[in-house]
Amino acid sequence: MTTPRRTTVDPGGLRFGYGTNGFANHRLGDALAVLADLGYQGVALTLDHDHLDPFTPGLARRVAAVRRRLDALGLAVVVETGARYLLDPWHKHAPTLLHDDSARRIDFLRRAARIGADLGAEAVSFWAGVRPPEVPAALAWQRLVAGCAAVCVEAEAAGVPLGFEPEPGMLVEDIAGWFRLREALGAPPGFGITLDIGHCRCLEPRPVPDCVTAVAEHLVNVQIDDMRRGVHEHLEFGAGEIDFPPVLRALAAAGYRGLVAVELPRHSHAAPAVAARSLDFLRAAARAVSTTAATGAAATGAAGADQHRTTDSAPLLRSRGGSTPGSPVLRGGLQSKGGG
Repeated sequence: MTTPRRTTVDPGGLRFGYGTNGFANHRLGDALAVLADLGYQGVALTLDHDHLDPFTPGLARRVAAVRRRLDALGLAVVVETGARYLLDPWHKHAPTLLHDDSARRIDFLRRAARIGADLGAEAVSFWAGVRPPEVPAALAWQRLVAGCAAVCVEAEAAGVPLGFEPEPGMLVEDIAGWFRLREALGAPPGFGITLDIGHCRCLEPRPVPDCVTAVAEHLVNVQIDDMRRGVHEHLEFGAGEIDFPPVLRALAAAGYRGLVAVELPRHSHAAPAVAARSLDFLRAAARAVSTTAATGAAATGAAGADQHRTTDSAPLLRSRGGSTPGSPVLRGGLQSKGGG
């Protein structure tokens, strides 16, 4: 077996992970080994049929085995709950918290909270679901608030943070909707946000880095992928419109220390290669941020020294300059087809 290559921290102080829903054709143990060998520091583990099914016998034993494996590989973990046909073999993601039979979804999310606690997960992530056409909007909202409240109680007892993810097309699809939901729940301290960077480009009205800043104090989980405006399709880095160094800088400036996990659920057919490319891209983007910060600090230090040597410092400051957001040094050739 290949010995995993480990790093304690990636450039810029960020910790990169990868979603196991992008390794759907791998056994979970094999997927974890590949990701550790590539140098990832964590995984976003989607509870699914072949990846720690929460409904099969011997769950406690299997959870304990996965935790031992994660610990041995030096991988942190967040728990994701977006498996497609786990609860209903006929209908993707059904039932959600909005359906008439939402009890199955609530039970699943409660199980996820307990599993997350036993794994030592940094967060358990979930979403609202798409409103069924036969369910009135007001009733769907009531069901969502009641379901989230029940999950919050379980998660608080288990001692694991919740990350609620705004998802395009769902009842809560944007940051504004998350804030509304949090207020309706009474702002429970364990109810954080999962922010998908691609979703921000897809539908949020503000630039992607500003989205990070807007939720910084509530951020418990980050998914990262490329995307185009108005199209909810998770793309490999460079295939969409997001400029990533400013996004990573915003995460670092926010003091975020959780996982930044690649979310490419439709790329399992080439999982190892895609995961390798993704980590290379993210590390290059993070280095661009670090280089810009160092260059800016050096320029600031030089300017400060010059102020002691001359009374006319303005020309010196202008001539030395320094990297600024959007400069070639920052972007480093990493920008995709458009801006953030």
